[in-house]
Amino acid sequence: MKIVAVTACPTGVAHTYMAKAALEKGAKKRGHEIKVETQGAMGIENEITEKDLDECDLVILAIETAINKMERFKGRKVMKITIAQAIGKSDEVLAKAETALKSDI
Repeated sequence: MKIVAVTACPTGVAHTYMAKAALEKGAKKRGHEIKVETQGAMGIENEITEKDLDECDLVILAIETAINKMERFKGRKVMKITIAQAIGKSDEVLAKAETALKSDI
């Protein structure tokens, strides 16, 4: 599965990057490709491109604040989660994503 994700917490510092690391680790463990964009104090880093979106199976939004460029996800398969879920339950989140894609909801 190819996943793109955005992480963003209200202060845009530690938790944004902790969520990024957890999603990357969880995806690698489960054999998935993932690209994680962060939006925070440093602005947008590792920005998701249109090509990334065209090739992805799923968009994961681990966000607890408004993000820039939200409109690019319209019409895509999107799973919205909390930062806490990304950090503490990334394996469960990815298992749920796998199931959702198999049932094509």
